[in-house]
Amino acid sequence: MLLNLYRRHLYVRIWLAVVAGVFILTLTANWIVREAAESERERLAPLPREVAVLDANDKQIGSGTATRVPGAGLTFDVTLDDGRALTMQVAPRGRPPGPPPGLLAWRTPFGLGWMVAIVGFIVALGVYPIVRRLTKRLELLQRGVQRWGEGDLSVRVPEEGQDEVADLSNGFNAAAARIEQLVRSHKSLLANASHELRSPLTRIRMSLELMGERPNPGARAEISRNIAELDQLIDEILLASRLDAREADMGTVETVDLTGLAAEECARVDADLEVREGTDSNALTVLGVPRLLRRAIRNLLENAGRYGAGETSVEIGSRAGQTEIRVNDRGPGVPVAQRERIFEPFYRLPGASERNGGVGLGLALVKSITERHGGSVRCEDRPGGGASFVISLPH
Repeated sequence: MLLNLYRRHLYVRIWLAVVAGVFILTLTANWIVREAAESERERLAPLPREVAVLDANDKQIGSGTATRVPGAGLTFDVTLDDGRALTMQVAPRGRPPGPPPGLLAWRTPFGLGWMVAIVGFIVALGVYPIVRRLTKRLELLQRGVQRWGEGDLSVRVPEEGQDEVADLSNGFNAAAARIEQLVRSHKSLLANASHELRSPLTRIRMSLELMGERPNPGARAEISRNIAELDQLIDEILLASRLDAREADMGTVETVDLTGLAAEECARVDADLEVREGTDSNALTVLGVPRLLRRAIRNLLENAGRYGAGETSVEIGSRAGQTEIRVNDRGPGVPVAQRERIFEPFYRLPGASERNGGVGLGLALVKSITERHGGSVRCEDRPGGGASFVISLPH
C-alpha cells in the first residue's frame, strides 16, 4: 500500500524525502556535537599543579604536585624537608540531587533514538500541508491535461502563484487556447467552404442543363465566370490553411521594396499611388515574402474596387517606426461595430451579395499575411467619405 502510494503520488515522495532529510540532519548534528565535546574534554584534561606545604608560621616545610582525577577528587604528592614523602587525597565534591547542571533539555531517558523520533514526527506534521498544497496544484494540472487530451478543448487550469507551477499552468492555458482557436477556425473554414463551393457548382450545373445542344455565348461566359470564382475560392482556402499552419513554408524571406510592389499592383487596377512626403526610402523596405505581400495589397485593391465607387488610391509612408500601406476608397465605408468582424473568414457586411464578387476570405487573408510578417491591419474612416485599410509592417 505505502509502496503504491510512493510510486503513484509525487507529494508522498517529496514528503518522505523531507522527513528523511531531517532524520539524517539530526543524526549528523548529534554526531558532530559529540565529537566536538570529546575534543573539548581532551583539550581541557587536568594538568599537575605545584603545591607548597607551610607550617603554622607560614614557613615552607615541603613541596609537591597536585593532580585532579575526574570523579576521584584531588591527589597531592608532597615531599617534606626532612625527606618524608606523603600522599593526600581529597574526596570529590558532592552534588545536589537531580540532573547535573548543563544537561540539555531535550535529553530523555530513552537516548538519541527517542529524540530523533520526536523531531521527525514534528517535522512530518509541519511539512505535510506545505508539500500537499504544492502537489495539489500539479494534480489539478494533470487532471486538466487529461481532460483536454480526451477532447474537451475548453478546459483551463487555475493559475495560482508566481512559481514554476504557475508558469506551467499559464503555458498550458495559452497553448490550449491557441489550439482550440485553430480547431474552431478549421471547423468554420470547412463548414463555410462547403457552402461557398456549393454555390458556383450549382450555378455551373444549372447552366449546363439550360445550354441544350447549342450553347450560347452568354451561357459559356456564365460557366467561365463560375469556374473562375471556384478556382479563386479553392486557391484562397488553401492559402488560408497554410497561413494558419505556422510551420508551413510560405516562401523565401527577402528584402522587399514596397514602393515598387505597390506601383505594380496600382497599375493593374488603374489606382493612384502616393508616397508620403518626407518619407525615407529605407523606411519603405521590409523583410518578407514578396508573393504574400503582393497578395495582401492586391486583395485590398480588389476589395476597394468592388465597393469603392471607382475611386481608389494607395498611400505609403512611415509612422512611429512602422511602414504603412494605406488603401483608400470612396465607398459607403464600414460601420465601427463591423471593423473587426470584416477580417473574419467568410464574413460579409450585411447587404453584400455574392454577385458583387468575393467570398469573404480576402480581408481574412490580408490579416493573416500581415500578422505572419509581424504587422497588423485595421480599417478607418477616410476623410470626405469612404474607408481606409491600413497595413502596418515593421521596418
